[in-house]
Amino acid sequence: MPRSLSKKGMAVKPSSTLAITAKAKALKAEGKDVVGFGAGEPDFATPENICAVAHKAIDTGFTKYTPAAGTQELRKAVSDKFKKVNKLNYEPNQVVISNGGKHSLTNIFEAILNPGDEVIIPAPFWLSYPEIVKLADGTPVIVRCDASQNYKITPEQLAAACNEKTKAFVLTSPSNPTGMVYSREELEALAKVIVEKDIYVVSDEIYEYLTYDGAEHVSIGSLNDEILEHTITCNGMAKGYAMTGWRIGYAGAPADVAKVMSSVQSHQTSNPNSIAQMATVEALTGPQESVAVMNAEFNKRRIYMYERISKMPLVKCLLPQGAFYVFVDVSEALTKKYKGAPIADISEFAKILIEDFLTAVIPCADFGFADHIRLSYAISMEQIEKGLDRIEEFLNGLE
Repeated sequence: MPRSLSKKGMAVKPSSTLAITAKAKALKAEGKDVVGFGAGEPDFATPENICAVAHKAIDTGFTKYTPAAGTQELRKAVSDKFKKVNKLNYEPNQVVISNGGKHSLTNIFEAILNPGDEVIIPAPFWLSYPEIVKLADGTPVIVRCDASQNYKITPEQLAAACNEKTKAFVLTSPSNPTGMVYSREELEALAKVIVEKDIYVVSDEIYEYLTYDGAEHVSIGSLNDEILEHTITCNGMAKGYAMTGWRIGYAGAPADVAKVMSSVQSHQTSNPNSIAQMATVEALTGPQESVAVMNAEFNKRRIYMYERISKMPLVKCLLPQGAFYVFVDVSEALTKKYKGAPIADISEFAKILIEDFLTAVIPCADFGFADHIRLSYAISMEQIEKGLDRIEEFLNGLE
């Protein structure tokens, strides 16, 4: 009987985000009063009009296979949304509907990468990007972007990282984990490099509806026809519409890329859930008031969390412009002692918080910054206040 397993599969790092969230849920199941700043999931219910259409889909028997790349109705709705909201000219045949934003990224990299191709990923990054690239036989190239540059890559850094093996560059705006948003001017400068180097930009825009203080979300592919030819835009329903469990993502791409993505998906998963697809048409074309309501509530939490953290000892952060995370620099705290013993690393920092203070935070070593944590404000204000009280108690007790 064969004993060896896939080297590529075994090399995949487990998600520290999901691991922390699972630990928090296990403690809650034991009756512990845990505050979870972990997984990025809105605490709002999916809007009622979207749920009503899903019920209708079931009642009318819309429960069969659909075309692998999604129903024509949904692909057209996404195409229309791209044109109206994002100023992106993707026709329905350039749209692929998938089983969530993560699946869209998987399809993208499976479609464009060959063994040895390099993908530039600015750090801090969402921890799944390098793993998805590696599973598609690509090589992640990490470019560190510090707080002094608002955790955003510069055109000079991007150009310096490119070589003959470079196939793509991953752009995330608004960003997970930093909450930073690229301005139109910054995107124009990056677009010049992308076109000059003749590489793809994979633009992850999953947090597009969550921006604050006048920050404008701009799709890089909307800048001109030349950059659009180099742009693959990835998005989904999870964050803006509180539809994390519905598992619908979508991507717009040059027609040849979209065709390969559709072919790959047809063999790996076939079509996304038919009921969720119908509900997504309603989400995109129906009333949008719920999006604004959620945004306003996230904004209140964002301001409160930033102001509280800014007053705490041993930590610091930038005011996020988008998404629902605060990226906290705890490097000074890591030089201190807890109960007389040094704190070994960021993982131990997080371990102490969840075990001794019943507060779950995400250690960001897997996000490219081993001296930061990520706190989500996609939880109630009551929970935020309680959790921050506990973090402050922990920091005040360090020696």
